[in-house]
Amino acid sequence: MSLTELFIIAVGLSMDAFAVSVCKGLSVQKMKLSHALTCGVYFGGFQGLMPLIGYILGSQFEEMIVSIDHWVAFILLGLIGYNMIKESRECDCEKLDSSFGVKAMIPLAVATSIDALAVGVTFAFLRVNIFWAVTFIAVITFTLSSIGVKVGNVFGMKYKSKAEFAGGLILVLMGTKILLEHLGFLNF
Repeated sequence: MSLTELFIIAVGLSMDAFAVSVCKGLSVQKMKLSHALTCGVYFGGFQGLMPLIGYILGSQFEEMIVSIDHWVAFILLGLIGYNMIKESRECDCEKLDSSFGVKAMIPLAVATSIDALAVGVTFAFLRVNIFWAVTFIAVITFTLSSIGVKVGNVFGMKYKSKAEFAGGLILVLMGTKILLEHLGFLNF
């Protein structure tokens, strides 16, 4: 998997965290830099940690699944992407409070990074350089989550559903590309 593909997957995965960050931005009257940094650290940290855990778990099963790894990647990325697209149609910002404390942020960080765990499993099957993958995912999620708080505070809900839809579409397309490459339909 190329660095460009890793970058694209990282952006796709970060869209859930971006959408939640937009909602967190909506929840505060006066945004502070600490709000943006808090979202960035929690979401970026967990988005980087979860694929590493998934990679370690996936590596344990790699030998058993190597003949169908492209199908596993296609199905996992497709399901994650489909779920993100489905969630882009729902409005759930009103469920978030304005707290940026540990008790509020950890459940959100875990919830937005579960898909990254599954992607980490596919990274193991595809023999992805996990250092670059985790770094890209964490840094991009940190950046977009930090920006998301400001976007939510200034623009409101306008970009939340579009970000989730775009992230889901990216993951579905990357899963399809992986499958088509392994089946011999794409040679780049």
